[in-house]
Amino acid sequence: MSIAPIALTCGEPAGVGLELAEKAWSALKEELSFVWIGDPRHLPNNVPHQTVENVEQARDVMQHALPVLPVEFEGNAQAGQPDPRNAAGVVKAISRAIDLATEGKASAVCTAPINKKVLKDGTEFPWPGHTEFLADYSGAKRSVMMLASDQLRVVPTTIHIALDDVRKQLTEDLLRETILITHNDLRSKFGILNPRIAIAGLNPHAGEGGTMGTEEIDMIIPVVQELIKDGLDLTGPMSADTMFHAKARARYDAAICMYHDQALIPIKTLDFDNGVNVTLGLPFIRTSPDHGTAFDIAGKNIANPQSTIQALRLAAQMAQAVQPKT
Repeated sequence: MSIAPIALTCGEPAGVGLELAEKAWSALKEELSFVWIGDPRHLPNNVPHQTVENVEQARDVMQHALPVLPVEFEGNAQAGQPDPRNAAGVVKAISRAIDLATEGKASAVCTAPINKKVLKDGTEFPWPGHTEFLADYSGAKRSVMMLASDQLRVVPTTIHIALDDVRKQLTEDLLRETILITHNDLRSKFGILNPRIAIAGLNPHAGEGGTMGTEEIDMIIPVVQELIKDGLDLTGPMSADTMFHAKARARYDAAICMYHDQALIPIKTLDFDNGVNVTLGLPFIRTSPDHGTAFDIAGKNIANPQSTIQALRLAAQMAQAVQPKT
């Protein structure tokens, strides 16, 4: 590919990210190039790797070794045993990747899983998670989470909150902003000129004319109609129980859902191993595997690399899509 290498962060050194980096390199070394950002001391002994001074050198290294842009960590890496002394190094690796992407030296950022408690225990990390840090550090006003695979793209409007709080946080402004960010990034980062977006209802049967709740009438429909008038290709609100079968999915490029499980249950049922987390609204491309640090299996070399492989592939595809056409 003609794109710059992707910046892959190390994530939590006590988790599965280290072994997944090696497995992803083995699977993709003939297909694309990326540079791993972390402490080379942490890599398993059997991983062929070579340190580089800059991202561009990864192209020449990729086929025979994992390219490593070194970041010095304070502690060692022990599988399944997180060390708070490494928290600052984890944050530094992420910051380095963001800088490289915003400077155009890396075509995208792919992040291995972190552990938020370890970061809070080991350093001042006031953000709720990975995504919020990425947005704050890069100056993005708001970010939106998308889960994507070859079969489906879904965006939850509200994310990690109790179901009882969904209606309190689900506002016209939040829904409008989520739809617009999704529409804009489907155009600018996925290369979809006229995105078709399906909007789920909040209630069963999308409220069924107000007999099962009025949120669709009071809030969702006015936002959808307003944005249709502005030229967006929207459908909905749709009943969530009928919008994820194969024929329905063929009619849209992404689905906007109202809460976490409404979005994530369909994609994890359809394509559990290949789901990729994509952060929309950032000034650079960011993907990540859709799983955590998995301390319980770290170091056993049994972690499934498929989501990491797909996250790197999708990052490359998105970077290719935003390349100027000649």
